[in-house]
This record gives sequence, C-alpha cells and structure tokens, in this order.
Amino acid sequence: NKPKDPAQLLPTDHSASSLHQQQPKSVKPRRHIPQTSERTLDAPDIVDDFYLNLLDWGSANVLAIALGHTVYLWDASSGFTYELVTIEKGPVTSINWAPDGRHVAVGLNNSEVQLWDSASNRQLRTLKGCHQSRVGSLAWNNHILTTGGMDGQIVNNDVRIRSHVVETYSGHTQEVCGLKWSGSGQQLASGGNDNVVHIWDRSVASSNSTTQWLHRLEEHTSTVKALAWCPFQANLLATGGGGGDRTIKFWNTHTGACFNSVDTGSQVCSLLWSKNERELLSSHGFAQNQLTLWKYPSMVKTAELNGHTSRVLYMAQGDGMMVRMRHVENSFKVQWRDLVGIEGCLQRRLKILTSFSSVICIDDVRVLPVLLVTPFY
Repeated sequence: NKPKDPAQLLPTDHSASSLHQQQPKSVKPRRHIPQTSERTLDAPDIVDDFYLNLLDWGSANVLAIALGHTVYLWDASSGFTYELVTIEKGPVTSINWAPDGRHVAVGLNNSEVQLWDSASNRQLRTLKGCHQSRVGSLAWNNHILTTGGMDGQIVNNDVRIRSHVVETYSGHTQEVCGLKWSGSGQQLASGGNDNVVHIWDRSVASSNSTTQWLHRLEEHTSTVKALAWCPFQANLLATGGGGGDRTIKFWNTHTGACFNSVDTGSQVCSLLWSKNERELLSSHGFAQNQLTLWKYPSMVKTAELNGHTSRVLYMAQGDGMMVRMRHVENSFKVQWRDLVGIEGCLQRRLKILTSFSSVICIDDVRVLPVLLVTPFY
C-alpha cells in the first residue's frame, strides 16, 4: 500500500467555503485475522499436565520447550532447532529464561533445579534442598530465581552465591503452579492448587515472618495457574481459575480488592497482556478449549477462536519482538510479532500462535489443519 500524503497544515484556498468545508475523519484500518499456519514442528512426549510450565520465550528471541526429559530450543530468528539437554533425573516439569536471554532454569520432577548456559550448552549449577517434590513453576527477578513446588513452598534463590536459598514463603497448602513477579520486581504473585492467590512483597516478607504475605486472595473456587501483571497500570493483576471456576479476576494489589470478575465458560490455562494495546489474551481448556482476546477494561471480546480440540495449556511472550521481512510489490514489508502460545493435548499436538499471521502446528504424526485468530496486530 502506498503511504498517504502528509496532511496540509494550512489550506491553500482561503475562501469561506474552503474554511468551512468539513474534512473527512480518518478511519482505523480493520484488523486482519489470518487463518493459515506458518510452520510445523514435531513435539513428541509433550506432557499434558495443567499444573506444569513447559514453555518460555526468552529475550534473545529463542523459544524453550520441554518434551519429556529433554529441553529443546528454537531460534525464532533463524528457524534453527537444537537440543539443549536430556536429563536422566527428569522429566522436566518447568522451564524459564533468565532476563539476559542466555541462561535458562529447568525444574525437575525430583525437586531439583538446573541452570544452563544456552550459548555454550553447559550446565552451570544444580539447586538442591529447596523442595521435597517436583518443581512446577519458576520465575526470575534479576539474579533471584523463585521456585514453586508441589510441597506448597516458594523459595527465592540467589544464583550468585553458594548458599542460594535467601527467602522462603509458606502460605499455600497444595502445589504452587503459577509464579509471576511484577514489573517493578517488588511484588510476587503465586497461584496454587489450593484455589488461593498470594501477593508477596519483598519488603514485607523481609521485615516480618516468611509466612507473612501482603494479601491472601481466596475468591477463586478452583486451581489458579494463570497470572499476568498489567504492563500499563501499576498494581493491576489478572488471574484465571481452573475448570471449577472458569473466571478471570482483576485485582488491585495495593488494597487486595477484586474489582472485576468475568466468567469465560472454560478452564483458564494462561493469560497474557498485549504490550501494544489495552488487551488481554486468555487461553482455555475444558470445555471450550478456546483462545479469547479481550478489550480492557470493558472485557468485550475482540476475537475468539473455537477451533481447538484440546486444552491450550501454555503461552509465552517474548521481550523482544521478532521481525520478518516479506517481499511485497518489489519492496520489503516489516512484520512485527511478539506473542506465542502453545496448545498441548494427549495426541501430542501443539499449536503456536503468533501475533502476526503465524501459527506453528506441532504433531508427531501429521500436520493438522488449523483455524487461528491473530490477537495483537
């Protein structure tokens, strides 16, 4: 499309008729919703477990995915895929990139956490003694790696020092399956199989007992795994409940008040805020297995996909956007994309959704047709 001519600052005709002539209003172009898949990759041994976190997109534009005992990396810029590590002590139960996009934490079923350098394919260290059972959730806050276990414990590990355990948060009575630090790094949100969300503040936890949370939020009626801090409004947290709850709730973490709750009709598996628009993307499980894009704060549905046949378990969003050059009418068109989501199911099928006409379908047997909505444009 040819760019429009710059608008004139002053009219060239100063007659009364031209001064009073009404100028047409600019119309925002209609969002294009692609329906085709872009790439297909095999993903055997993907675990269909609501409580795990097996996908993450790092700031270096590399996607990490855990398949059974093995961690694979896919460089989204080059399209190159390679194995990082196969861990005999697995299976892998969680994965999370450090902020530098080079180092990645790998949580295991045997309660240990391994730290790896993706550039050299070298293991840096193993964190032991944090938990008594599997580590299903991880979250970085600069040099602090926070781990959440099936034992209900949350542990802050300073990976720079030998005695890495620096804080322990005790509040959940069942498995911790969701962890997210706020953008400021001051508050941590945790969700568990006990239907509870805790807000932990580092200053409060340091000055008082380690069991002292800032807020204990008990309005959900099922497991809370989906957590998302709003990037454009401080102290705003979105949480999603499991199959017995099906709601997305919005919290003021300064006061602990829930100021909105929306029934989605399905198990909420994951939540992601758009970095460019005031929109929220939710992925779902039973019974509709849909992806829904919501306009915030009205929570009007902008788009919805009902073509998935299994739970959309994992989603991840990269810090840096990915650029793809496509030749259009003898010129290169730059297409930006920064969102990726994955659907996993018992047939070991995955679908990756990106924000610009990009879908990756992963099946260990065959390519399946995909009906996809592109949420963020």
